[in-house]
Amino acid sequence: MNEFALLLAAALLAGTPLALAGLGLLVNERAGVLNLGAEGMMLVAAVAGFAVAFNTGSDTLAFIAGAIAGAVLAAGFGWLVIWLNTNQYATGLALSLFGYGFSAFVGVAYVGQKLGERQPFEVPALASVPFIGPAFFKQHPMIYVTIALTAGLIWFLYKSRGGLVLRAIGESPESAHALGYKVRWLRLAAVMFGGALCGLAGAFLSVVYAPLWVEGLSAGRGWIALALTTFATWRPIRVLLGAYLFGGVTMLQFAMQGQGVEVPAQLLAMLPYLATIVVLALISRNATFIRVNMPASLGKPFHPGS
Repeated sequence: MNEFALLLAAALLAGTPLALAGLGLLVNERAGVLNLGAEGMMLVAAVAGFAVAFNTGSDTLAFIAGAIAGAVLAAGFGWLVIWLNTNQYATGLALSLFGYGFSAFVGVAYVGQKLGERQPFEVPALASVPFIGPAFFKQHPMIYVTIALTAGLIWFLYKSRGGLVLRAIGESPESAHALGYKVRWLRLAAVMFGGALCGLAGAFLSVVYAPLWVEGLSAGRGWIALALTTFATWRPIRVLLGAYLFGGVTMLQFAMQGQGVEVPAQLLAMLPYLATIVVLALISRNATFIRVNMPASLGKPFHPGS
């Protein structure tokens, strides 16, 4: 029972960067912008967050640096695709490639470095409850922030005027423009917010999850986060649950190795990515279901006045 509690705790830890990045990409896509550059933004934010944490010893400043790095890269992406009308797919892929190379270049000095010891966090009283405490109440505060952020996004998207406007822009930017909304600026704001969340995900990887910096630290998590939005049919709560599901699959490989299961380590390492492919293949069988839930203008450029 205790081992299962520890597995749940590890799943939350591993799933949090996926949830943060997935929620950010969901906001992008709800506004009608498809950003394939999550991997690059996470890597640049990861090295930025690690550098700040290493030099200041502050996790808070590290997360701020990661969020700013992600938002700045997203702003550049937004300027290209929203104002210059470059192809969203090609620009996103270019951002991923740029982020990979740039993070490797600026992070050379931090390879092999370690962060100082962090104080363990516990929720008073609840942390001592058998099973529940070790599983859910001895986590890094960013995990609770992610859950609260999910609840906030649900309220924003479905209960607030701003969320209604955002979803309207994703469905029909021409109609929103005709009603007087500044579609381009609102899309840019959504893209930067999404980039900031991808930045938080990257900083979480290098400061909390690892905690270290190596080239390619995200190891494809940006692409899994991108797949999560489709898996979740663009709903925040499903992104969160899906992220922790994939986090559990990731941690399962270590649990199986610890139990002495004689399976090649390479095959176990494939499990999260294999699960992603299987889920997407199953969902793709019902094209109508995806079409009904997907924002109608996703990936389509908007030309005011045309």
